[in-house]
Amino acid sequence: MSALRVLLVDDEALSRLRLRTLLADCVDPVCTVVGEAASAPAALHWLTLYAADAVLLDIHMPGMDGLQLAERLRRLPRPPAVIFVTAHAEHALAAFEVEAVDYLTKPVRRLRLQAALLRVAQRLQGVSATAPAPLDMLPPVGPVIVVHERGELLRVPLAEVLYLKAEQKYVTLRTARRALLLDESLAELEDRVGERFLRIHRNALVAREAVVALERRDDGEGAEGWAVRIAPTDEWLAVSRRQLVAVREMLAAEGL
Repeated sequence: MSALRVLLVDDEALSRLRLRTLLADCVDPVCTVVGEAASAPAALHWLTLYAADAVLLDIHMPGMDGLQLAERLRRLPRPPAVIFVTAHAEHALAAFEVEAVDYLTKPVRRLRLQAALLRVAQRLQGVSATAPAPLDMLPPVGPVIVVHERGELLRVPLAEVLYLKAEQKYVTLRTARRALLLDESLAELEDRVGERFLRIHRNALVAREAVVALERRDDGEGAEGWAVRIAPTDEWLAVSRRQLVAVREMLAAEGL
């Protein structure tokens, strides 16, 4: 497949420069920045003249914001995939209501960005040149976790899983859009998900690219402990003392 054509939309020039640098380091998929826009109207005008496969889109911009722009993009004959890139975690639900592929919080990590772009590239491979299908209608590509939900069999792409957390008799599988219950042990799942996930506690595995911060926090019972913040849901998960070194090493490797 040819390089993924990407349009950058952010009112801050430094943010666009940072994204350009990250995209230059992406090898799977290879990406080409085909344009930049500092506002939503400028992005709309650009898209009337040129084409893009994906738009990396900020939310808070003067005038029309990113969510409003994404809604307008859905009406285009060949809408580009939208990946939100923002400093604000509270708009994640609204972002997926306008069919965003992903929701990344700043500072963006290369692995997290690459995983989002890879989903765009993989799904574009299954789109007919004459009749593009909505992204959510296409079958998942790559490894999946099968979940039984209300009598249905769901295939959740592993690339969309943010974390797996053992709670009582079940394991909660969390994606940006929903939480599902698995009737499997965390140890069994750890063997299946591979190195993309890191154990941070005896009861939790997290996707490495979903971790954006490590801090000491109140555990709600008057004691302090270490925890990681998960994007884009802005949740905090406890890190055990035993796994603290591994988490720090992972974040240091990513420059965080």
